[in-house]
Amino acid sequence: MQTTNIDFIGNRKIALTFSAILTIISIVSLATRGLHMGIDFTGGTLLEIGYQKAADLDQLRNTLGESGFGDAMVQNYGSAKDVLVRLKPQEGVSSKDLSDKALEVINKTVTEPVTVHRVEFVGPQVGDDLAEDGFLSLLYSTIGILIYIAWRFEWKFSTGAVLATVHDVIVTLGLFSLMGLEFDLTVLAAVLALIGYSLNDTIVVYDRIRENFRAMRKDSTEAIMNHAINVTLSRTIMTSVTVLLVLVSLFFLGGQTIHNFSIVLLFGVLFGTYSSIFIASPIALLLGISPQDLLIPVKEGADIDGRP
Repeated sequence: MQTTNIDFIGNRKIALTFSAILTIISIVSLATRGLHMGIDFTGGTLLEIGYQKAADLDQLRNTLGESGFGDAMVQNYGSAKDVLVRLKPQEGVSSKDLSDKALEVINKTVTEPVTVHRVEFVGPQVGDDLAEDGFLSLLYSTIGILIYIAWRFEWKFSTGAVLATVHDVIVTLGLFSLMGLEFDLTVLAAVLALIGYSLNDTIVVYDRIRENFRAMRKDSTEAIMNHAINVTLSRTIMTSVTVLLVLVSLFFLGGQTIHNFSIVLLFGVLFGTYSSIFIASPIALLLGISPQDLLIPVKEGADIDGRP
């Protein structure tokens, strides 16, 4: 396969400026608008109900939305006849009154009353604990990445990989903040998956750069990095396209339950690929990475050991 010869590193200023603008917009939106937290984090009421026949989830969502439950999350569990409804708390309305009102609305959509299997109230303290634990997991995973790459490569590469990954996470969260999309545990899981995907792409590029540093010592650092990115470009594109095909299918066919999950990964895979090329390596270059940083040290006196 013919290798491309695109000057990615030469366009680093444009890419870094573009990313800086997106990051600033995302941070401002997160600081002013925040995230639209789902019931997993805010608390609320859970209803498990059973239908006599397969439930029409779209009709149920529309009915609940028209009756003041626009934030309700509706999904099947177990079978097509079993439905889980999650309701966010409403100011001045008790959990029991909220569930009773929702059941009254639901029964209007069917000829035979639904069977209530379980009604459970999730307190706000549980939601706070989930939010804290979830975002701590993001922090710990980032620290783990920093330590791992610093050990496997070099601290300048480590810094570039972490900043590229943080860039992907901030811009993705900024998208959710700007669009007002609901952030729940499935979205948090997608963000964690995004970190792993972005890191994997970056390590593939870094591996080739490290090999080139030891094999192309006479070339400039920019030329070595460009060659590494171009050589791995076909692999990066094929991997991304394959993943995107799956995510597009999930987005259109997976239903509302994993709709936001698909959005995170669709957007994240695109930006993860972009950051591996235009963010991670240029940042390492700005920090002064050079072939000398990765040369294998020669053991003192090694030449004497081979003498007769």
